[in-house]
Amino acid sequence: MSEEQRRLLERKLWDIADELRGKMDADEYRDYILGFIFYKYLSEKQYIFAKNLLQHEEEKEYKKVTDEESLKVIQEESISNLGFFLRPNELFSSVVQKGQRKRNDDVSDEEQQENFVINDLSTILLNVQNSTMGQESEDEFDNLFEDLDLHSTKLGRSPKDRNILIVKILAHLDKIDFQLENLEADVLGDAYEYLIGQFASGAGKKAGEFYTPQEVSTILARLVTIGKKKLKTVYDPTCGSGSLLLRVRRQVEKVGEFYGQELNRTTYNLARMNMILHDVHYTQFNIEQADTLEDPKHKDLQFEAIVANPPFSANWAGKNNPLFSNDDRFSQYGSLAPTSKADFAFVQHMIYHLADNGTMACVLPHGVLFRGAAEGRIREYIIKEMNYLDAVIGLPANIFYGTSIPTCILVLSKCRVNSDNVLFIDASNHFSKEKNQNKLLPSDIERILNAFKDRKNIDKYAYIASLEEIAENDYNLNIPRYVDTFEEEEKIDVDAVLKELKEIETELSSTDITIDDFCKELGIENPFN
Repeated sequence: MSEEQRRLLERKLWDIADELRGKMDADEYRDYILGFIFYKYLSEKQYIFAKNLLQHEEEKEYKKVTDEESLKVIQEESISNLGFFLRPNELFSSVVQKGQRKRNDDVSDEEQQENFVINDLSTILLNVQNSTMGQESEDEFDNLFEDLDLHSTKLGRSPKDRNILIVKILAHLDKIDFQLENLEADVLGDAYEYLIGQFASGAGKKAGEFYTPQEVSTILARLVTIGKKKLKTVYDPTCGSGSLLLRVRRQVEKVGEFYGQELNRTTYNLARMNMILHDVHYTQFNIEQADTLEDPKHKDLQFEAIVANPPFSANWAGKNNPLFSNDDRFSQYGSLAPTSKADFAFVQHMIYHLADNGTMACVLPHGVLFRGAAEGRIREYIIKEMNYLDAVIGLPANIFYGTSIPTCILVLSKCRVNSDNVLFIDASNHFSKEKNQNKLLPSDIERILNAFKDRKNIDKYAYIASLEEIAENDYNLNIPRYVDTFEEEEKIDVDAVLKELKEIETELSSTDITIDDFCKELGIENPFN
């Protein structure tokens, strides 16, 4: 598929959202549009899988299969391979055909069941979940469609209005070819990522709950995969929509297993959909829903790569929960992160789960670099006692949705090659201004990554600081202490300036005399006297 065709698919999918804009907020209609796209994806996966099973059978068209024995075999194979099952009459195209046929029938309102598509669709989505009950894929599909409220009055005041709108949206989607049999590219996955980004741009502060800008995701993903072609595991403790985990997969040939945890229930559902829609098999990902700090779900696991964009300076229980003082994630540091700033609590959590051969990269607010008290003690322990900090990268302000603060990336590794220094990169002044948002260009991203890989001093951009120098700065990591971006003002030639001023003064005196002569000739007073 060409880039032009890919962009066309993205635009078509985005245009469908027009049916819901104005009826609800971006973060609300996002759930409907992405949910319907996901249902169509599952339907087409089921159809393709069944078609391949039936290629040597007498009845080769899945939609026409009615024999329950045949359907039972297809169901068993589908559950084992796909993780779910849809009967022929539950396929997306079947629902659309039924909805359009009913709308076009010349029958009275009394004879027409106004909400039959809504009821059918609700049942089908529930059946998808029920088909996984007791199966290995149960956790991955449990309550996956719970945010798709088909009876919400935001879709229409009456059941009839809601039915018409839903059928219209489904009909638009039905015309779009997802090209799932195109093995050369993750076409729909790319389009889905595009939509998530578009919804984030309209969701304001709420966007930070589920989306990391693609440029930042790319940097994090590439930082943790340098020198690697395969990863056994990748983990995101605050995974949002799962986009950051999937971005890591783009940088290597293969990722064995994906792990993530997300607090927000709606975003957790979106993450699971995102994984499945990107063709990550249900046995290859484990996304959990709970508070990562309060209730970690992957307690005994360590991961080869960790990426994260935790909520900036979030509240957490900290010292108010005595259990944390004995928690293996935090106990060795001698201090807990402040209850009003959980940034270092997330860092400690990630370090605990980092494998000995692993690398982690996370985005944090600048305050983690220089704030004192408990955070200062934790920062010193990580650098002095553990020696895990590998690099500090300063990013431009206003590149995240919902906040304009400048941020930084911390890169940590338990087995550092350059164990006697820390690399500082100041990329804060390298960006493109686009409307109300700053954006990192591909050249800006490459500059950061090249500086990280080359690991050498670059005037006004990168600096290698020894551990002794950092200690002399009391483990303050504020980037301007290490990367001098000061631009000297051009030296002023005082004699030349004085000479120029004298020349100007002479010219002014001459001009005054000329003006005075003109005024005398005209018989008027000189207004400048």
